[in-house]
Amino acid sequence: MTPIPRKTGPLQTLFNLRREELGPVAISALFFFCVLTALMLLRPVRDALGMERGIESIRWLFIGTAVVTLAVNPLFGWLVSRLRRLQFIGATYGFFVLSLVGFWALLMFAPGAVGQRSGQVFFVWFSVFNLFVTMVFWALLADRFTSDQGKRFFALISVGGTLGAIFGPWLTSQLAEPLGTPSLLLVAGGFLLLALAAAWLLVRVAPDRANTDAPIPAARFASEAERIGGSAWAGLRAVLRSRYLTGIAGYILLMTVLATFIYFTRLQMVAAVSDSMDTRAALLGSIDMWTQVAVLVLQLTLTGKIIKRFGLGIALAILPLATAIGFIGLAIYGSFVVLVLLEATNRAVQRGITRPAREALFTVVSREDKYKAKAFVDTFIYRVGDVAGAQTEGLLGRLGLAMGGLASVVLPLALVWATLGLWLGRTQGKHVTALPAGITHRAGNKAGYEPGNRP
Repeated sequence: MTPIPRKTGPLQTLFNLRREELGPVAISALFFFCVLTALMLLRPVRDALGMERGIESIRWLFIGTAVVTLAVNPLFGWLVSRLRRLQFIGATYGFFVLSLVGFWALLMFAPGAVGQRSGQVFFVWFSVFNLFVTMVFWALLADRFTSDQGKRFFALISVGGTLGAIFGPWLTSQLAEPLGTPSLLLVAGGFLLLALAAAWLLVRVAPDRANTDAPIPAARFASEAERIGGSAWAGLRAVLRSRYLTGIAGYILLMTVLATFIYFTRLQMVAAVSDSMDTRAALLGSIDMWTQVAVLVLQLTLTGKIIKRFGLGIALAILPLATAIGFIGLAIYGSFVVLVLLEATNRAVQRGITRPAREALFTVVSREDKYKAKAFVDTFIYRVGDVAGAQTEGLLGRLGLAMGGLASVVLPLALVWATLGLWLGRTQGKHVTALPAGITHRAGNKAGYEPGNRP
């Protein structure tokens, strides 16, 4: 076995990187920074427009978002089948940039046409846009890096996204008054174009090649010039026939259901704390600030060590455990302080530990599944979880069940969720072990072994 190249310098030693990996990791972090900056520039506009008709309207907007997401999936699958990788990534990002220009033109030249209906359209559009741009980012990373690399530095790459999530709101506060809110849409579009440039650069500096201990025939790797092929609905079929992909879908479904419980609980408790819009904004701002601080701490210190020491399964089970403990505390004390701790902990663990771990799950599936099945899971299944969580929380409220009733639903769901996370981590490890000798590459095993499709 070829020895691992010697690490050079404190940066490589601190973050467990090899010298040749520094460039691709830095570009990936910049890519994610641009994506999250664009999203966080737009999220305040989405939330403000969505709340115009009250909390109940958001429950219905979630349903509309799920329907639109399902409709968009076969179109994305068609693009993946017909276009080369950078072409369909460019088409996806380019479409959203053009959409932002269209919304900007509407706000600038026809402000009288902007009302509740157009606000709802923007809410649904942003909710779809949010998932697709991040899904494409993580799909490309799962395609470029091996399973071992994903475990070692996906959390480090996520730091770029966290910095973007901090920079975006700051940029909004600096530019909203001098430029006006409509111009923020163009600024967000500019960051998406920068993200697209980073994607192009990443493909160039991390080409499809084996990162293995034994030579691999070039024919085993799908080059950038090749199209992935297949049908537009291949992602849905792959999820239905693969226990591994179905497990990932179930994990994400449970995660979004419980996250939606927290979301609506926050809306109701913040509304009960004060009638002042300024006070509510300050409270929500405090939650976001401390969440981002916690995310950074986790990403820079614990995430990589947790995954390396305990494996993906434990990393995936931490979030269900933290959520269950938080809801128990909320049921017992019912205070706003506990809510802040619950949401900050949930979001910090989700972004700092769970997200890098679950993205590493896709490093062992075929290239087609990395884009098509991942798109279906990360967008439609995610939004189905939103709908299920919103409607369940609303039903419990109409039945007069307080926080204790909600906690009684959360605890068994969290148990199933944690068990599923442990199973996924163990199964991912088996897929890596079962790869033919020397094959731990990123190209997706077009030669025939597709662990995502194993029973």
